Amino acid sequence: MIRMKKLFSIALFLLFLQIGFTQTITLSNPSVFPRKGEVVEIPWTSLKAKIPNIDTASFKLVYATSKKEVPIQFETKGGDKILNLLLQVDFTASGKVTLSVVLSKHGVYPVKTYGRYVPERKDDFAWENDKIAFRMYGKELEKTPKEMAYGTDVWVKSTDRMVINERYKRGRYHENLGDGMDYYHVGLTLGAGNIAPYLNDTIWYDGTYASWKLLDSGPLRTSFQLSYNEWNAGVFKLKATKTITLDAGTHFNRVEVKYTGQENTELPIVMGIVKRNEPGVMVLDEQRSVMAYWEPLHGGDGIMGLATFTAAPVSKMNVSPLQLLSHAKIPAGSTGFVYYNGACWNMAGEFTDAAAWFNHVQMNRSKISEKISVSIQ
Repeated sequence: MIRMKKLFSIALFLLFLQIGFTQTITLSNPSVFPRKGEVVEIPWTSLKAKIPNIDTASFKLVYATSKKEVPIQFETKGGDKILNLLLQVDFTASGKVTLSVVLSKHGVYPVKTYGRYVPERKDDFAWENDKIAFRMYGKELEKTPKEMAYGTDVWVKSTDRMVINERYKRGRYHENLGDGMDYYHVGLTLGAGNIAPYLNDTIWYDGTYASWKLLDSGPLRTSFQLSYNEWNAGVFKLKATKTITLDAGTHFNRVEVKYTGQENTELPIVMGIVKRNEPGVMVLDEQRSVMAYWEPLHGGDGIMGLATFTAAPVSKMNVSPLQLLSHAKIPAGSTGFVYYNGACWNMAGEFTDAAAWFNHVQMNRSKISEKISVSIQ
């Protein structure tokens, strides 16, 4: 009897302990449109302040009403310490989501983002999420001048599975074998939204990347850095580092570029999208810093939509014979420049005409300033 009472007391204590540490998190969407599959950041220090003894292996987030578990990820940005708790939820227009923090082991979540260095394919760095895939070119490509390319490449997808490894392994990624393909032609352009200095009416391409560093790898966010060797850019000798972040559920990368070699001088830059010979549909919205393109039909491969946008103002936009260009300036003394680039494929079924794609781009531009608010009670 005494033993049973003791066990009951321990169980009751553990129950009260869990109840005592359970917190409520309220997330609010300020946008007048729904935000499906949104990845939200919560500073880890904020959560630790409310639950000092929280352990990464022994808590989970659940919807307060349905008790369904919410996917999470711990973001370190390549360091040893957790900086943010990432979670993915759906929001209605101007809606709120209430979550409970439960002291219990969390589940294993589907991988929705992925990226890696690809030494078996001329130093590619490829990355993807459940919507789209991209790659950038490394130094090994320079040994084959006929294949040389400067810009961002896109691999279209019609599946939410991670497909990069499968495509490289089978070596037939220029064919659509049921999950998409690589039919995008970059060449000696900025491709699908790369960035470069622009001086004396000239784009000074940084070429292929020289080194890479993976910072975070799924399941909800993949981020990495690409570093570029010094090159001549007009009157400057520059080096560049690009930090690229891709979340689950989005068609857009966040790109932060940092240049060294001109810190005390304003640096004009351009973001570019390669233009096709046949007529396409364009949006050059200088007021909102949105540049978008709905490509012409590419035979049986379908149609691709592309875009760049930024919270920073642009000085102008124009269309050259080769590219759509969005011009901006990095102020003297600035530590970097942040913008977004991305793409879609009509054969994936989500965006099947120019109007739908352009509307989606504008909504994602609005998200930059319309941050999800977080309250921990």
